[in-house]
Amino acid sequence: MLARRSFSEGGAVREDDEVFEKMNKDTAREISAGIIVYRRTSEGPKFLLLYHGGHYWNFAKGKIEAEEKSLAAALRETMEETGLREQDLRLKNRFKAYEKYFFFKGKQRVFKIVIFYLAETKRRDIRLSDEHEGYSWFLYRDARRILKNYRDSESVLKKAHDFVRGQYVQPKGPPSKS
Repeated sequence: MLARRSFSEGGAVREDDEVFEKMNKDTAREISAGIIVYRRTSEGPKFLLLYHGGHYWNFAKGKIEAEEKSLAAALRETMEETGLREQDLRLKNRFKAYEKYFFFKGKQRVFKIVIFYLAETKRRDIRLSDEHEGYSWFLYRDARRILKNYRDSESVLKKAHDFVRGQYVQPKGPPSKS
């Protein structure tokens, strides 16, 4: 079981980030990328969440491989986990959001950053990978309720929802250190 603690919301990924300075040398680091996928319905936008078992739902995401760019990793992981290909997705180029958190993999403390992109699809049916037990399309209010125990995931969902509704403004430049 992975223990997870939220670290911060949003912000650019930078090597000189205070987080890296505060971590001890025993902390592993992981960088992943994914796509928040939604489709428009008569009820409003519905967001795709993948079911991992227990009470854990999340977006399609995975580790960035060596020499791979974050967007390429996000597209690859989304295709592997959902069957949605790049041509099935309409990427929203002005959207990017981040999760940053610590968790434990066994006894190893890990600091993880996940870079999320946003894409619209018209496809309703998903072809799941073996690493997931199910999926569903949720209206924002329902997806938010499902993700409530994962503050960073709930935060990127809100940013995606605000963007879809035309109310999200992407921050400019690196985050302040205040």
